[in-house]
Formats: sequence, C-alpha cells, structure tokens
Amino acid sequence: MLTHAQIWNAIDTLAARHGLSASGLARKAGLDATTFNKSKRVTGDGRARWPSTESVAKVLEATGDSIDVFLGLLDRAREAVPRRIPMLSLAQAAADGLFDEAGHPRSEGWDEAIFPGPSEERIYALEVAGGGLEPLYRDGDLIIVAPGVQIRKGDRVVVRTRAGEVLAMALKRRTARTAELAPLGAAGEERALQQGEIAWMARIVWASQ
Repeated sequence: MLTHAQIWNAIDTLAARHGLSASGLARKAGLDATTFNKSKRVTGDGRARWPSTESVAKVLEATGDSIDVFLGLLDRAREAVPRRIPMLSLAQAAADGLFDEAGHPRSEGWDEAIFPGPSEERIYALEVAGGGLEPLYRDGDLIIVAPGVQIRKGDRVVVRTRAGEVLAMALKRRTARTAELAPLGAAGEERALQQGEIAWMARIVWASQ
C-alpha cells in the first residue's frame, strides 16, 4: 500500500531528476507554483493532502516521462530512508577549508540536514539566508547541490571562485574560456567568469520550499 510520504517523495525525486524544485516542477506543468509546496501537503487541521491524478498527469506530460517512470520512483520511495546530508549556510560557504578541489564537503565544519528523497549522488545542502535570491529561493530554503552531476546550459548552479566567492546562479553559456552566469534573484546581475577564475561549479538538483 502506498503512503502519503511515498507519493510526495516520488514527486520530489521526479523534480530533482529534471534539476527543478517542487515549485519549478509545478510551474513547468502549468500548475500554480505552490501546488507541490511542503505547506500544501498537510491541511490546517493536520490531515494529509494528496496530489491529484490530474496534477501528476500534467507533470508527466511536461517532463516527457512515462507513467512507468513514475511508478518506478514510487517503488524506490517505498524503500527510501531519509538521509542525513552535510549542510551549511550559503553565506558561510565562502570560508576556507570547507570543500575539496572537486567541490565536495570536507568532514569538518558542517552541520546536517535531512534529505527526504532517495538519491544515489553525493549531495549536500546550502541554506539560503536573506532575500538575495528571491523570488526563486527565500530565506531559510535549502538548496541541494550535487557536485558529480553533469551540468548543462540553463541549469542552476553553485560556483566557487578561486578568490573565495560563492555564487548561486544559472549557467547561461559555457565555453572553453568563459562561463556566463545569470542571476537567480530579481536584484542580481549577470556575471562572466574566466575558467581560470572558477575553483568548481556544481549543479543545484533540488530545493526545499
């Protein structure tokens, strides 16, 4: 028998497969951006709220995934155990010694967060502080970063420069010499970095909102 948590874990995992947050997946499917928010999964009086079959159908149509793919994610969700993953404030991530050369967390200086869905990747969480990434990410949201996942044009990424700056942006264009980055927040500005300025770049695969 399927549980409420398994259904929602499958939707979260589907979003992550496409490099989207739950809100981003809803928008891609033509639904209200808040349809899959955590706050919408339980009613005000504590009763579980389930996603409609119509919303699931629209998501599968928008992503191009089949119902078999979704059922496979449900099977994985049955076996999924929430993971403890390294967590740090995005504002703290510029400190020295927290990452190795590939952008993976080192063992010291990190807190922990609970990741609700299955993932085979080495991932970590960065907590958004302040309103610099609004309206996409708000204060207190966790962005989940996977250093080993392939990055494509248009992906949301975290970039650390060799000067120690940490940026959460979207990859607009990348060549052998430069990386052009677009802001995620309404008040941000585009950046163009030489490849030699970049220590590492990692893809944002999920966000809690």
